Amino acid sequence: MPELLPAKASFRPDEPIEIEIRGNVPAGTLRVWHLGQLVSETPYPGGPSLTLPGLPEGGYGIELGDLRTAIEIAADPRQRLRYGFVASYAPDKDVTGLTDTARRLHLTGIQFYDWAYRHADLMGGGDSYNDALDQPIALATVQRLVTAVQAAGSRALGYAAVYAVGPKEWPLWQHQALLKAGGEPYALGDFLFVLDPAAPDWLAHFTADLTSATATLGFDGYHLDQYGYPKRAIRADGADVDVAASFVTLIEGVRAALPDAHLVFNNVNDFPTGLTARADQDAVYIEPWAPQLTLQALADTASRARAAGNGKPVVFAAYQHVYDKASAVESDRATALTMATLFSHGATQLLAGETDRILVDPYYVRNHVAEPGTAALLKRWYDFLVAHDELLMPPALVEVTHSYAGDYNGDLDVTFANAETSVTAEPGKIWRRIVRAGDRLVIHLINLCGQTDTLWDAARQPLSSPGDATLRIRALRGRQPQVSIADPDGSGRLEPVATTSHGDHATASLPTLGTWQLIVVDL
Repeated sequence: MPELLPAKASFRPDEPIEIEIRGNVPAGTLRVWHLGQLVSETPYPGGPSLTLPGLPEGGYGIELGDLRTAIEIAADPRQRLRYGFVASYAPDKDVTGLTDTARRLHLTGIQFYDWAYRHADLMGGGDSYNDALDQPIALATVQRLVTAVQAAGSRALGYAAVYAVGPKEWPLWQHQALLKAGGEPYALGDFLFVLDPAAPDWLAHFTADLTSATATLGFDGYHLDQYGYPKRAIRADGADVDVAASFVTLIEGVRAALPDAHLVFNNVNDFPTGLTARADQDAVYIEPWAPQLTLQALADTASRARAAGNGKPVVFAAYQHVYDKASAVESDRATALTMATLFSHGATQLLAGETDRILVDPYYVRNHVAEPGTAALLKRWYDFLVAHDELLMPPALVEVTHSYAGDYNGDLDVTFANAETSVTAEPGKIWRRIVRAGDRLVIHLINLCGQTDTLWDAARQPLSSPGDATLRIRALRGRQPQVSIADPDGSGRLEPVATTSHGDHATASLPTLGTWQLIVVDL
């Protein structure tokens, strides 16, 4: 299939930008766009690639005929985390499927899930082994994948559970066990037993294991995992352990041992985000479970995480189990609404990885092969995310819905002929949110018409049309507001919308709303 594919998931400022051009693509003009403004036009005479001169920091859309992609230019790539995964390391594995996914979806970090020999003995298996759940691992494959991910402009983060010990190693560590009221240790089934992650002897062992893995395999950092329980427990020696505080101590210990590593800690069901978001690690990563079942719950958690993280990127491991229970079309609608919610609230989703695979289960080996329609959806939406990054992700964005919209305020709002708007995610309505981005105002419209609930991981009904939409803006004296609108399922870039003045206000008729629209108003 014809395709534009950036050579890297992320480029540095002024670095030459290579775009691979796959398939039988006729000669034409390659155009670069930045927030609706044409930046450059480069003749494409044919051939497998085209190299563009470097660009300033920002997100850009790329077009060649009907083909689209996007590129990120970032001096500090850690400011964003578009996260993916790999979960298989057989000796004969082809690494190009993973790197194509990283390049296609602009994934700036890849989690190497369950690469290690054992949870409490990461490097003890030799060159080849079966992991704790009997999956074949070749360290040569892990090394090839690490190198390939890095060459693709992404980062390789090794998975490491911070307090889990298997049965074979447990006799060495049961003196640090976290115990239930009845005296038995907390565990994940009968497979892994839980200890105090801040115990000095464990922390020394754990950081030595990570240091050895870094030296041998070249990981850029680590994904530090936990299971969400216990939150407080008595240790085997009788000590009362606040596990949240122990997690912070562990993060600090890993940072001291690996000062340059990219560290991502898993806050299972938002525990303990308020503490670990401020710790010396690089992202606010949350794995949501019940009661975080609705789109509004995701939005609220994302807003809290952004506030707690003080500028760190926010990522949700929102596994779309729905693909195991419903058709791809119904599931794609759920994924689109999940992405619309997270992207519009300044967060991203860990979903895609391997070769066109998506996560439907917390055990990443049980991933789901994406159908062509799902793969196309992800490509469109991740291109959109990167090209409009400056309107979606910066920490300085401020929500102003409650002070601009509604009859009392009368500053900025959208009305629909056949649907109501709401400041929260309500079934049958248009979820409307307004954000201030510097001197611009950004309106997010998410279509929940036709839905009977707002569960994010459930089959979704077809979206019904809310009818004609009118944007109304309180104008400034002597100024005509400029309005542009973008849709990830449309052209994928901002396009101007005409406005008409009516006394103190200006109005604009908006294009038909699909799943999500982003409207930019410059007064």
